[in-house]
Amino acid sequence: MKTACHYAIARFMPFIETGEFANVGVVMFAPNARFFGFKLLVNRHARVTNFFEQMEPKVYKAAIRTLREELERIDGLLKPMGIDRRLKTLDRAGALALWSEIVKPRETMLRFSESRVVLADNPETKLRELYAYYIERSFVTRESPEHALEQCVRGWLRSANLLERFHPARIGNDEYHAQFPFVAGPDDKPEKIIKPLNLGYADAARIIDHGGQWIVRIHALKKRQLLPSKVLFAVEGPDDLTPRGKARCEVVDQLEEAGVIVTPYDQAQSILEFARQ
Repeated sequence: MKTACHYAIARFMPFIETGEFANVGVVMFAPNARFFGFKLLVNRHARVTNFFEQMEPKVYKAAIRTLREELERIDGLLKPMGIDRRLKTLDRAGALALWSEIVKPRETMLRFSESRVVLADNPETKLRELYAYYIERSFVTRESPEHALEQCVRGWLRSANLLERFHPARIGNDEYHAQFPFVAGPDDKPEKIIKPLNLGYADAARIIDHGGQWIVRIHALKKRQLLPSKVLFAVEGPDDLTPRGKARCEVVDQLEEAGVIVTPYDQAQSILEFARQ
């Protein structure tokens, strides 16, 4: 059965004079499910601190830490009322009064929206969903980093009057094929391929995994003699001695061993020279 969940959105408003705020968390109370929980934007807060550029980031960190401590204290107060199910019944009146105290209007940097109600099968799952919606903006379709790279390369080719030579195409046959964004020549006999490759992930394992997918595709196409001799990968990613940089280097080495020309993504002229050949 669905249960009624009271929730409010935590809002960060460092400059009360302007009325501007950023959503930074969600707090929820579901009396029938005897649930109290919250989720706050503790890490990855650059979008907030960058928006309020006149404010030192430490101000936000201190404010969100104080709010977390306050909500943990509230959680402690709710437990003797039966919120953690150690008691047979919940002191509903006392718990609701405490909830009203949490979300009451206040003149502080961190305040809450009006209390709202949503029906949910699982309050904890709904809390995560609300956080994703109001704080992470899950309703926004994000452009993938690789698609953004392709858009830039497309712009370079267009400016150099080379774009008409290339088109997106599926290279291969019914047994094996792969999609490439920039292919010159007919699909059944391609002459040249340009493929932007994003290896800028925050985790070295993801760099190796994503690069490995394309290494496998290149080998599979070559084995079947379906790949043209001229293939260039424009690679974006760290070039240093960190684990991420070493992962990128590993992928690049294997691509080059497979006969692929690899150039840093930011070397537009090298990409255009290849396109002109």
